[in-house]
Amino acid sequence: MHTARFTLDPAFTVGEVSPRLFGSFVEHLGRCVYTGIFEPTHPTADAEGLRRDVLDLVRELGVTAVRYPGGNFVSGYKWEDSVGPAEDRPRRLDLAWRSTETNRFGLAEYIAFLKKVGPQAEPMMAINLGTRGVAEALELQEYANHPSGTALSDLRAAHGDKDPFGIKVWCLGNEMDGPWQTGHKTAREYGRLAAETARAMRQMDPSVELVACGSSSQSMPTFAEWEATVLEETYDLVDYISLHAYYEPQDGDLDSFLASAVDMESFIENVVATCDHVGARLKSPKKISLSFDEWNVWYTSRWHEIENSAARDWAEAPRLLEDNYSVLDAVVFGSLLIALLRHADRVTVACLAQLVNVIAPIMTEPGGPAWRQTTFFPFAQASRYGRGEVLDVRVQSPTYETAKYGEADLLHATAVRAADGTVTVFAVNRSRTEALPLEVALNGLDLTSVAEHSALADADPDARNTLTEPERVAPHAVEGTEVRDGTLTAVLEPLSWNMIRLA
Repeated sequence: MHTARFTLDPAFTVGEVSPRLFGSFVEHLGRCVYTGIFEPTHPTADAEGLRRDVLDLVRELGVTAVRYPGGNFVSGYKWEDSVGPAEDRPRRLDLAWRSTETNRFGLAEYIAFLKKVGPQAEPMMAINLGTRGVAEALELQEYANHPSGTALSDLRAAHGDKDPFGIKVWCLGNEMDGPWQTGHKTAREYGRLAAETARAMRQMDPSVELVACGSSSQSMPTFAEWEATVLEETYDLVDYISLHAYYEPQDGDLDSFLASAVDMESFIENVVATCDHVGARLKSPKKISLSFDEWNVWYTSRWHEIENSAARDWAEAPRLLEDNYSVLDAVVFGSLLIALLRHADRVTVACLAQLVNVIAPIMTEPGGPAWRQTTFFPFAQASRYGRGEVLDVRVQSPTYETAKYGEADLLHATAVRAADGTVTVFAVNRSRTEALPLEVALNGLDLTSVAEHSALADADPDARNTLTEPERVAPHAVEGTEVRDGTLTAVLEPLSWNMIRLA
């Protein structure tokens, strides 16, 4: 096997990592909320009904911004249903997931959950622009954020929350380009509504940060045209445009699946190009940032098999989208994380969809345990050690052929330099059968030792953590990695996610 190589030099950087890059997503979908983060009858539940075992895992995972309450759910959401005494809240039909929503967990409970996760957990609220509009957005903003002295801010205080929630980041709708979305609109229709909503919200608080809906995926027939039209209406009023992407193997093509980040990086670069084109046409010095606020491995083909099943008819918190992730899935997942870090100059918000049970790194059983999926480990490591400045990594790597993306590198990698000068390399070996030797030239970096080389790999690529075997898969230490004469040398196991910390 040929050696993969790249050079690290502090003179060549991408950008600073925003803490919001390690965000997640809580939607009223399946068991993400109910029997996920919220289960008042669970043995570990606190006084507010939050599962302490889940809170511990969420803290370990290291999530920051948490997007809420959807997702598709938000396009039928009435925020008023989610406030006040829980016993008085109405039950509603949720058209997005054909479920019954009890509203026992609402806006105040979401904020309380974030406070218990820790000060790094920041609210990111989505607004219903599917079935509602400007007036309802302003009412929610006033209820959530205005200090006191108005009908809605005083109502919040009467409900038990004297202090404002301080929500800074607001999503102007969700996937409004998608025909599946309640209240689906054309780009021009949505752009006008988003602009009017943004303008009004900035009148109440000029410091809010607003996310316009981009395309639901790069494969949408309106992709790029949608972004261009929306930004023509909203460019000076919003701070971000959103991207959503999910990946799964198609027809057993694992080699293409392992190269999914090729598509993710293309998606990011194409959206950046579109944003900057619109900015140039408008002669604006402003740069739009990207909010990749839904991303993951998701076996959507399994969902489509039950999408129209009668078994889904209006159940409360049904078991939906509970994908169980393998080592192979975790390697692809890690590669997607690398793609986000490699574009940290423009991707300044990202939300792993979702947090618990629903295509999630954390699983729970009602009344039972909580455990880590294989995807938990790359995210936790990246969130902990991927803080600082991303160094520009240009790999020279052996390649392989994929049916979907053509020739792809076997090595996918990035590196982050922390404030104390230490560097963490994140690397994936996409080969399913061969180890990959790696050499990294450390130019201008005072690095002399390997503090840790951790790998997620297994002789069985289908190995996974389950209710009966919750610790089957975990990262392991790799021996033999060293720094000598300014060069890092390592061997990356077949089909592996690697974290190499240098000091």
